[in-house]
Amino acid sequence: MGFFEKIGLYLIKLFNNIKDFIVFLGECFRWMPIPPYRFGQIAEHTERIGLQSIVIVAISTFTTGMILALQLVNIMRIFRAEIYAGAAVAMAMSRELAPVITAFVLVARNGSSMTAEIGSMKVTEQIDAMETMAVSPLRYLVVPRLFASVFTFPALTAIANVVGVYGGYFIATKIMQVNSEAYLHMMYFLVDPDDIWTGLVKAVVFGFLVTVICCYHGLRTSGGAKGLGRRTTAAVVQSTITVLVADYILTYIFINFCGL
Repeated sequence: MGFFEKIGLYLIKLFNNIKDFIVFLGECFRWMPIPPYRFGQIAEHTERIGLQSIVIVAISTFTTGMILALQLVNIMRIFRAEIYAGAAVAMAMSRELAPVITAFVLVARNGSSMTAEIGSMKVTEQIDAMETMAVSPLRYLVVPRLFASVFTFPALTAIANVVGVYGGYFIATKIMQVNSEAYLHMMYFLVDPDDIWTGLVKAVVFGFLVTVICCYHGLRTSGGAKGLGRRTTAAVVQSTITVLVADYILTYIFINFCGL
């Protein structure tokens, strides 16, 4: 098989995969508003995605806030403007770092487990058994996870904001000896509520996209354990790239169309 034939086959396969994913996405939107909403499953997944991830999200964002404050204070001291570091840390955390880091942590911790769990059900033919009994796997397995992710991603992002800002405050005032009153005053004066809610909107979008991608790969798993590992890897990689692309698109929309 020649080089151009391989490229052609790859493009055809890519097009078919994109078409299949778009159909799957449309099915998700179709099933989400239809009751019953299976609150028990939503609560179970909310605990698994949200409550069990608080510690690792807090540690990740606390250290990120510390590193960010350390770098910013060190740079701003050149211009004798270190009191502005608090506002810079808060805006960077709320607008970008908190939602993105939270999404990355949850992709690694929960996204992979979603794909592996659903994929193992597919490999062991449990999904086929559900379809035989006229139970929609998408409605039973995917929709509760979507609701749970849409709730928990912004909630964890809000926690990440607070923890990250405190990490920056701790380093700036206790280690770098920045005046705490001036640090907090400039942060409260310059940080706007729009900085916070834009990050929360991003978190909602990230939660939806990550869950759809991971569940899609889980339901398309085939080829036994090898296929399950391949799908899990693909889900994590594609979710991570999608978060970054979606972050850029949303940031562009907020800046150019919403004036934020």
